This record gives sequence, structure tokens and C-alpha cells, in this order.
Amino acid sequence: MTNRLKILVVAGARPNFMKVAPILQRLRAHNAAVGSEGTVFDYRLVHTGQHYDARMSDVFFGELSLPAPDINLGVGSGSHAAQTAAVMTGFEPVCLQERPDWVVVVGDVNSTMACTLVAAKLGIKVAHVEAGLRSFDRSMPEEVNRIVTDALADLLLTPSSDANENLLREGIPASKIELVGNVMIDTLVANLEKMRALPLAGRHGIKEKEFVYVTLHRPSNVDARETLAPIMGQLKQLAESLPVVFPMHPRTRKMCEQYGIGLNGESGLRILEPVGYHESLWLTAHARLVLTDSGGLQEESTYFRTPCLTLRPNTERPVTVTVGSNRLTSVERLGADLREVLGRGLTLGSIPPLWDGQAAGRIVKVLLDRGR
Repeated sequence: MTNRLKILVVAGARPNFMKVAPILQRLRAHNAAVGSEGTVFDYRLVHTGQHYDARMSDVFFGELSLPAPDINLGVGSGSHAAQTAAVMTGFEPVCLQERPDWVVVVGDVNSTMACTLVAAKLGIKVAHVEAGLRSFDRSMPEEVNRIVTDALADLLLTPSSDANENLLREGIPASKIELVGNVMIDTLVANLEKMRALPLAGRHGIKEKEFVYVTLHRPSNVDARETLAPIMGQLKQLAESLPVVFPMHPRTRKMCEQYGIGLNGESGLRILEPVGYHESLWLTAHARLVLTDSGGLQEESTYFRTPCLTLRPNTERPVTVTVGSNRLTSVERLGADLREVLGRGLTLGSIPPLWDGQAAGRIVKVLLDRGR
């Protein structure tokens, strides 16, 4: 007799899509292989619609071969409170109708916390993928989301051993914690062939390992003239000697226009529209250096062993620093750090344990083991 385990998998914003894609693929593969006496996953993909710009959302569904969401809450933008409330009021009737055994949430966006709160109050078990990451900076909205989600979740699926240590220190029982590895790397590994097939060398006037790849979007870097102007000044100066490829987030472009920071005239500074996942992987793999404030790029550059400077005072992914591929920097130190890292070797560090492309398989096994 076949048993059924009902699961809602939640995705809210662009980084979530890379995390749910391998999980959905493994759920499909399990169902295709299960025998008459096994457990079948009855799963639904819920897209909260937290990212509503097609360039930042829809393109990823196509690139990652994600199925169309079974349920789309379409919450759109808003303040943190308004967005969280919209997700909660949209997700509650879904839970009441579907009555899942598990809600699987990923990452640390507002949707992650909001759906966890709803499920916890309805007595539905929550599994948090990428649990235990901490920046120890509660001024970051993502840190608040992480702490609340982990406090309420029934199953904490961690990407690295430091995350386990954080959870144990916070009083989470060890019985709730499972080290499964980094599911983002599953997606990276699955897309390496498509990445390698891209004819990007020379497309932006660049050669492999002879350009810097930049992504910046966090309010602490781009929302104030006092930070954005000197950052752009350093990039323009760098672009005089080495091409700088900068796919610019809509928020960053808007603030440059607002502060009158010119984006034209420097031949070495390539300002692009946001790029897709495969192109971003190619740029990360082939850059001489990555400069970012994104969590995902810290992980991807670590896998490719591409030197990375993270323009933040802290990181919730300290393993990327301890293995040697990543370094934190600041606006004040940026110029000196760029010069020093560019003067080093072409690769740094090592790949952390269980960043092997098999995390989603481990996640599915844990869900099977835990059952209802």
C-alpha cells in the first residue's frame, strides 16, 4: 500500500528559486521510482509573488526548469510589515484548504518567516532549508527572519557545521537539526553544462580571468550618497585598468540616477541589465574577482574558488571566509582590498563539506524518515 506525504514547498524571492528547484526535482524523481509499498510525496509549489519583476522572477522559472507554481499568492512589494502580512493572509487559507503534513520553507526572505508563522499557528510542521545561518546583526531584516523561522521550525536542515553550532547555542534540540549540505550548490552543479555552453567570452569585451564581476543592491550600500558615490568612484577607477562587469539591480540604478552618479563614459565599466542565472554563474566562474553584497554569490564564488570581496560588515555564511575564498570589506577599505586581492593568485580556498550537489537528496530522505 502506498502512503502519501503532503508537502507545500514555498518560494518567495529570486534566491529561493535556486533552492527549491533541486528539491522539486528530487521529489519528482522519488515519486517516479517509488514502489507500491513506498511513500509518495503529494507536493505543491507555492510562489508568494514577493518578487514581482519578471526580470527578477519569471526568467528564473524558465532557466531552472521549474514547473509553473501550483499556487501564486501575488503579494508584490510593500514595507516589511505590509509584505509579511500579505503573505500571511494569503497563505493561511491555502494551508486550511490543503492541510499539508509539512510546509518546506527556504532561505531568509519575508515569505520564509511569514509562512512559518502561519504553519506554526495552525499546528502544521515546518522544515527550514538553510537553517542556522547567522550574521549576528539584527539590523538586517533577513537576520530577524532567520531567527524567528528557526525558533518555530520543527526540522532545521543546515548547510554547514557552523549553522548547527549556532542552533545548539540558541537552545534548539539536536534532534531537530540535520546537516544536509548546501542546496544552492545542487542547482549550480546541475547547471554547469548550460553555463559552459554560453558563448560569453568576448561578449562584453572581456577575457576569462581578466575582469571583475560586481553585484550590489543592499540598502546599506546603495541607498545613501555617502556610500554609493565612493563605491562607484572606486569601480570607475578600477575599470581604467581592468574591465568591470556590473549587471545593475533596478534599485541601484534608481539610486545612481537620484544622486546624479553618471554611468556612462568609462569604457571599462560595463553596466548591464540584470542577468539570468546561467550568465551570472559564468561570470562568477570566470571572473578574476567578484565584488558583491549577495549571499548567493559568496557561496557560488566559493564553489568556483574565485576570490570574492563581500561589501558588508558581516556575513551569515562565515564558512566562505574560513575556507579562504571570501573576505569582508567596507567602503573605506574597498580600494586597498581590491588591489591586494587582485595581486594574489587566481584561486583561493576550498569547497566546504557536503557542498557536493546532493543536498536535496538528503533533504528528501530526512522528510521520508520523519514522515508525519
